[in-house]
Amino acid sequence: MAAAAAASYRHHSTSPAARLITLKPPPPKSLLLRNPTRRRHRRICCSTAPADAEPQSSTNRRPADENIREEAARLELAAPANGFSAWYVPFGAPADDGPSGERYSLDEIVYRSRSGGLLDVRHDMEALKKFPGSYWRVLFDSRVGRTTWPYGSGVWSKKEWVLPEIDADHIVSLFEGNSNLFWAERLGREHLGGMPDLWVKHCGISHTGSFKDLGMTVLVSQVNRLRRQPLNRPIAGVGCASTGDTSAALSAYCAAAGIPAIVFLPADRISLAQLVQPIANGATVLSIDTDFDGCMRLIREVTAELPIYLANSLNSLRLEGQKTAAIEILQQFDWEVPDWVIVPGGNLGNIYAFYKGFDMCRELGLVDRMPRLVCAQAANANPLYLHYKSGWTDFKPVTAAPTFASAIQIGDPVSIDRAVFALRATDGIVEEATEEELMDAMSLADHTGMFACPHTGVALAALTKLRDRRVIKANDRTVVVSTAHGLKFTQSKVDYHSKEIANMACRYANPPISVKAEFGAVMDVLKKKLDVKGKVRSSVAGLVERGARLLNVGLSGAELFILVAICS
Repeated sequence: MAAAAAASYRHHSTSPAARLITLKPPPPKSLLLRNPTRRRHRRICCSTAPADAEPQSSTNRRPADENIREEAARLELAAPANGFSAWYVPFGAPADDGPSGERYSLDEIVYRSRSGGLLDVRHDMEALKKFPGSYWRVLFDSRVGRTTWPYGSGVWSKKEWVLPEIDADHIVSLFEGNSNLFWAERLGREHLGGMPDLWVKHCGISHTGSFKDLGMTVLVSQVNRLRRQPLNRPIAGVGCASTGDTSAALSAYCAAAGIPAIVFLPADRISLAQLVQPIANGATVLSIDTDFDGCMRLIREVTAELPIYLANSLNSLRLEGQKTAAIEILQQFDWEVPDWVIVPGGNLGNIYAFYKGFDMCRELGLVDRMPRLVCAQAANANPLYLHYKSGWTDFKPVTAAPTFASAIQIGDPVSIDRAVFALRATDGIVEEATEEELMDAMSLADHTGMFACPHTGVALAALTKLRDRRVIKANDRTVVVSTAHGLKFTQSKVDYHSKEIANMACRYANPPISVKAEFGAVMDVLKKKLDVKGKVRSSVAGLVERGARLLNVGLSGAELFILVAICS
């Protein structure tokens, strides 16, 4: 059927305001989107307008008093996708379980299966397969970077694969996603044995500064939908336990939707920049004298008693948004699959989300293979690494020790089963990084133009180890996922460059230099720092050698030394 549909694939312009990318039979109205290649026609007018008249647009814009959400509703740009659907199933349930198996509507408030296990969102893949991979590639590409509601979001541009049945009016989006894929040219060339195809996916360049926005837009949108329905137990608010980034994302999206947010934070274990975000967005912030795992236990007990919707990654809705980062990577490589993708891991939902995004693209024919996944953990919070080293035989939670990579300071990860599944399915690897390794890797990356967070440092340190062991080859296309913005972790950088971290050499520290306010003192420092004399001599030596070659004169080492000394 897909082959027949591919044969009839075509573009069809419908109106100046919108375009339908369609197949035979036509897709649902939700696939209607603005014409991405619409030509602009010059308006030729013989009449004269007043000098102070407003300029007339040459394109069919929406009415001035209509916003983009209202426009989407009028044109039915993102109406519920008829024919596409998704539901909860127990994680690991066979694909052919059928309607008689355990399943739940996404409108049900449920976090675990009847056996107590994790849930997963399953899509009607047969309905999605009615359209060939080429169709989905063109559709997704046509929506990138636009303001058409809600497709301007990197998450909602894949709406049919995320929450296909939600109405656009219920979506809470801050136009997240579409993050930069940074070519780490100098880092790869000079510090990793000549890697010409090293990339960093900057998920931290998002509204609240972390990849958590990708999942939170989905979860809060679904809560917004549920709050508009007549529930037996109306949702009073949304709550989470957090090591910092989750609380920032939840607070921002709840603030945008006007939904109360409740945040449980471990006292004195997150950065000030992370703490101030939920406070600024009006969330109720509880600073609790325990670690993340203790906060997680408390929030689960509280949400069982109060009508508070649980927003942690125990809730599989968030992973539906996070998986779109994997699809974005493929888009940014023009639908070519990288060889390796390295993801920092704490609560371990994100490594499974990346697997899910890549796997959907493979199953639906957008690509023909999967990358190998690497999960990178801090050595101070490494339960997955220890499980991997045991041959996946015996998982044991650990008591996480303090780490500069505070967002992954988790000893009993909720998504351990998801992570193991993703890694085994992709012949994946787990690596760890000590505090010194992760801080050095972060700082070295900064020296090449990045401004990385410590969690990215964990992933980069893992890459360094895998390069040293020749597991990752020099020419392998490798993507390191940067999960948060370095500006959230400035204190760790200050401590590193001040060399104030105990038992750490801080090899790449670059502290400021105190200098007297005197020209001579400043010149002395700069000459030494820039090695001006050495560089002049090197330049002169090169000129002398080239001149000697032009004159066909052979110079001994001593003669060359004397000439250079005279000239410089």
